[in-house]
Amino acid sequence: MTEDRQFLIDLANMKMPFGKYKGKYLIDLPEHYIVWYKNKGFPNGKLGKQMELVYELQLNGLEDIIRKIRRQF
Repeated sequence: MTEDRQFLIDLANMKMPFGKYKGKYLIDLPEHYIVWYKNKGFPNGKLGKQMELVYELQLNGLEDIIRKIRRQF
């Protein structure tokens, strides 16, 4: 449970490390950009897993959960 909690906290505070949206929080990336990565393939490692979760959250309209976590931590 602790690992999942930390993963969500890390996601809430993670900013895009490269590209057009460098410096923007992952959860605030435009949906079309995340969908493009979904089709192209997410990066390997933790960033890819975070972006995949962002895709699922955006798909289901749950981005505010991560924004709330960012405000708390």
